Amino acid sequence: MEQRLDHARTSPAGFRAMYGLQQHVDTSGLEHSLLELVKMRASQINGCAFCLDMHSKDARAAGETEQRLYLLNAWREAPFYTPRERAALAWTEQLTSIAGQEVSDALYAEARQHFSEQELVDLSLAIIAINGWNRLSIAFRTEAGTYQPGAYK
Repeated sequence: MEQRLDHARTSPAGFRAMYGLQQHVDTSGLEHSLLELVKMRASQINGCAFCLDMHSKDARAAGETEQRLYLLNAWREAPFYTPRERAALAWTEQLTSIAGQEVSDALYAEARQHFSEQELVDLSLAIIAINGWNRLSIAFRTEAGTYQPGAYK
């Protein structure tokens, strides 16, 4: 597919605003490996090829295993994820697919067992950010496959 437009060049102020949110998330204290799993899972749900390419490369460059990346779509059945990661992935799925459903008290309670209040807000902001990036990349057909790890640091 051909890219429709370069959203960063077309709206530099909008891009800077989104990037500001991303910088907050990246410096929030949440583990880099956890954030990459969250970005990957939301991008799987949304079908964002560019973001899947980017975050799989960044995760591998940071030491993530191929096995955990390959099985991320089946994280509930795979034994390779910590309870904290599982809580984050469940939270990610719920917030990414939130239309028409509420966040249950049980899911909130599970997330709070593994995340402080601030961490849970920052995790939610990470999910909001990746969903926004997914929507920009999908809408404007950002080309997948050319990203090099660390290019947007």
